[in-house]
Amino acid sequence: MKLEKMDDFFAARIDGYDAHMKRDIEGASGFYAYTASLLPPAEGSRVLDLGCGTGLELEEYFVLNPGAAVTGIDLSEAMLNVLKAKFPEKNLTLIRASYFDVPLGDGLYDAAVSVESLHHFPAGMKASLYEKLYSALARNGVFVLTDYFAESDEMEKEYFHNLAVLKKEQGLSEDVFYHYDTPLTVEHETDVLRRAGFRDVRIMKQWGESTYTVLARKN
Repeated sequence: MKLEKMDDFFAARIDGYDAHMKRDIEGASGFYAYTASLLPPAEGSRVLDLGCGTGLELEEYFVLNPGAAVTGIDLSEAMLNVLKAKFPEKNLTLIRASYFDVPLGDGLYDAAVSVESLHHFPAGMKASLYEKLYSALARNGVFVLTDYFAESDEMEKEYFHNLAVLKKEQGLSEDVFYHYDTPLTVEHETDVLRRAGFRDVRIMKQWGESTYTVLARKN
């Protein structure tokens, strides 16, 4: 398979993207609403969405909390344009960038959320991001992560090995994000969250074989 740059991959598939995610992704008929239900209900709550895409989780969240202030970060301009068009009247700040590069500040958010985005990145990158995210959350703030995970240590290693082989074969840079799934196991993911400072990390729900909703709280 030929690897595509992350933003190019999603731009090429923007038509029909929402329908595909809701129809074809394991657990999606329930996990967007469930994820939104774990975010703060108070009006004016400040929420950070990492890899917000077209805002499928935000569709559910704005029903529960129409007065929330949401900051969304995503690499894809095409997806952000769709999200912006969905919610022209909401308190929505959108940033086109890698969430690994964006300064998140200290104590600025009551909650953060990420759905079906972080399975593209290795543990080392996530460790730095989660440390930054921990600082960005206010006291008792929560991070809600819904994503799919490798079913075993062996599968996790195989994903990363296959990506390395493809990059080498295609002469691709290590400094560019390419679309290829490299999920950690849920055990490794929760370990990275704890090492970043989150002490209260819980698996809230499992969707099918390999998709989970994880909640991490800043105490």
